[in-house]
Amino acid sequence: MNVQYILLSFLLLILIPISIKADDIRENGDSVIMKYTGKEIVIESFKQNSNLYVQPVAASLLTGKEVEEFNITNIKEITSYIPNLFIPDYGSKMTSPSYIRGIGSHRNAPSVGLYVDGVPYFDRSTFDININDIERIEVLRGPQGTLYGRNTMGGIINVFSKSPFNYTGTDINLTAGNHNLYQAGLSHYGNYNDKVGYAISGNYLHRGGYFNNVTTKKKADPMDAFSGRARLSWRIQPGLLMHLIMAYEYSDQDGYPYRVYNRETNKADDINYNEHSFYRRNMSTNGLNIEYITDQFKLGSQSSFQFYDGNQGLDQDFMPQDLYYVSFYQRQQMYSQEFNIKSLHEDSRYSWQFGVFGFYQNYYQTNDTDNRTNGAHTIQNAKNPTDGIAVYHQSTINNIFDPGLSLVLGIRYDWEHTKSTMNRTTIKGVEDPAIDKTSFSQLTPKAALQYSFGKDGISYFSVSKGYKTGGFNNTAERNEDRIFDPEYSWSYELGGKSSLFDNLLFFDISLFYIDWKKQQISQTKTGGKGFIIKNAGRSESKGLEISAQMNPIKQLNLQFAYGYTSARYKDYKDYNDRTGKTTNYDNKYLPMVPRHTVALSANYTLDINQKWMDKVVIGAQYTGAGKIYWTDENDITQKYYNTLNGKISFVKNDFSIDLWAKNITGEDYITYYFFTTLSNQDYVQKGRPFTCGINMNFKF
Repeated sequence: MNVQYILLSFLLLILIPISIKADDIRENGDSVIMKYTGKEIVIESFKQNSNLYVQPVAASLLTGKEVEEFNITNIKEITSYIPNLFIPDYGSKMTSPSYIRGIGSHRNAPSVGLYVDGVPYFDRSTFDININDIERIEVLRGPQGTLYGRNTMGGIINVFSKSPFNYTGTDINLTAGNHNLYQAGLSHYGNYNDKVGYAISGNYLHRGGYFNNVTTKKKADPMDAFSGRARLSWRIQPGLLMHLIMAYEYSDQDGYPYRVYNRETNKADDINYNEHSFYRRNMSTNGLNIEYITDQFKLGSQSSFQFYDGNQGLDQDFMPQDLYYVSFYQRQQMYSQEFNIKSLHEDSRYSWQFGVFGFYQNYYQTNDTDNRTNGAHTIQNAKNPTDGIAVYHQSTINNIFDPGLSLVLGIRYDWEHTKSTMNRTTIKGVEDPAIDKTSFSQLTPKAALQYSFGKDGISYFSVSKGYKTGGFNNTAERNEDRIFDPEYSWSYELGGKSSLFDNLLFFDISLFYIDWKKQQISQTKTGGKGFIIKNAGRSESKGLEISAQMNPIKQLNLQFAYGYTSARYKDYKDYNDRTGKTTNYDNKYLPMVPRHTVALSANYTLDINQKWMDKVVIGAQYTGAGKIYWTDENDITQKYYNTLNGKISFVKNDFSIDLWAKNITGEDYITYYFFTTLSNQDYVQKGRPFTCGINMNFKF
């Protein structure tokens, strides 16, 4: 408890508004270098020329150093460090719902895009990735459809791995913690005469599990996972570069630490089901980036291929009795190709870029449901191939009436075709296959007006259209429920970024309003078992985001991030075929959207400068989220909750030992909720308890 009180007291000293800023921006060839209070980050992006600070968009950056300082190990753990970003813990890697500003998706295709080294991750089952050995994470909030296209209504998460041209050496990382946590990582980066660079890394994780199943007398959520990454970068000529990136992940986890929840008492029972539940995933992701750079423009090609398969076994009743068991298998092959050409001189009167993007996604799933109460057994096989193409353009016109005034205009056209073939087998025999096909297309424009105050910052106003494609309910019971429509949004944003007190304090602020049409809603099937996607009439989301960073002295860094979102249904009526009743959800809050997200962090470096030690780095992070409504009726909620994390690092040359802890105060909260008609029960998953451990880091 002494450690808890020490870190809590330390944290109380930093509850002041502070955030992110570059105190110097300078050009270095084709790259833009942001000097972040002593940390240098080389900004390279396939589609953006400049750094996040000078773009008219609400954006956040987590550097690789900050990821290490905050002890972040997977993509879900960046929740709340980014204003209005929420990624709930579903219980397995199978589904990772991501929400930004209230825009998100629970059960179908994601509404927040994920790109890793330029490779798109289209399916929700691929989102939960390990993020070891990365250079940075960029999060762009608000619709990014002009440059990124389909399914980026909420925003974009860009993850970049380390480049062997910027980083060389060998790293070894070892971790041990309570709850039988063990992790080992090895990576090596090198290059030859700055012509050929190479990198290879591997990481193994074993987690014993956090929660007990009282029926099986075992942990409900252990996991073993392995990930590996390789990269080859070749500077063929001074203006011609090639990057080949390959990544592989395998995870085997017993899943679903779900427990019965009593909404009257607000209490959750013990985990109490009898059959083995699990999720295993294989995923291979590969990308080839080629860049040709002249004095006037940059021509880029991004090719990618991603394969994954996932196998799930689920005790669907979550009770000690043998009632329902589901086996679910899914497989995806996704190919994409993008060409982009853009001008390089952004300080000129006019800059531009054009692009074309194409993809093919082949998706297959098998859903095997065993109803042991009546002997019914149903197998559904679905194939869902999709292909599409898009063209886009964005222009920036500077010096409009005033040297500081700029106008950004962009437009994109997306077209895609999709087909669904569903075969259903029951104890009565094989039914005729259900075959459907459809296509979707959409124009997504964007306009932004920006005023630059030079080194003191910018202000901007932007309007953009968001679009999320429609699709198929592969397990629908009725023909009229087979296809659901696209959803659309118009987003309006007013923001500013500025530095104060001779770059001592940097902050950015944004206000947003989103008008959302035909929102894709998850609803219970007519038969009461399983879910399908339908379209609501209209929703709206509005809110505020503030982030800040300050270095009052060289050894101390303070950061703050806050987001407020009010997201409500404005026109949503649900007719239930089984009961014949219509429920009106107008003015109800959208589920799984926190009203508030908060992050406060502080890092202090104590210089020792002795033979036995160079320095000690002390860090603390406070994150909070809530209030969260779990249902459309708004009758089950999670009040605002917070977690306190801390880390102390002892550093000598290229060796360090870290002592860390998460959820130091042992906060008890719900991270996921659902209701099932199979047992007519509410179920929840609790957040992870107090955890602690030690890291050992070697650099050669």
